[in-house]
Amino acid sequence: MSAAVRYADVEVGTELPEQVFPVTRADLVRYAGASGDFNVIHWNERVATEVGLPGVIAHGMLTAGLAARAVTAWAGDPGALAEYSVRFSRPVVVPDDGVGAEVVVRGRVAALQEDQRVRVDLTVTSGGEKVLSLARAVVVLS
Repeated sequence: MSAAVRYADVEVGTELPEQVFPVTRADLVRYAGASGDFNVIHWNERVATEVGLPGVIAHGMLTAGLAARAVTAWAGDPGALAEYSVRFSRPVVVPDDGVGAEVVVRGRVAALQEDQRVRVDLTVTSGGEKVLSLARAVVVLS
């Protein structure tokens, strides 16, 4: 965990450090086991393409979780996350090539709120495409 960011040290426009998260097929297997979501589109290429997907895709909640992790790492405390919302706009396609995909998370402080709360707007992409829309977090800083 990084050092906590202080409310007094941020302003509207403060950029969060970019975070890049690799996602492999092995990660999908681990996430499926942890979440109980064994939907075939997360591990079987044939089924994924038969239902119109470009290939095996990451679990949406895994993608959302990675974006939340970028915020809590910046805040220095996973308990600082007070509100969080996203919309899924595109799937993260995870090729079976030993490399997988990358989820890139960028953030910017969009508003300073009462009670030392800060709203962070996120841009989350994979393969150059936005995969989460309206991604926002509210964190409570010290």
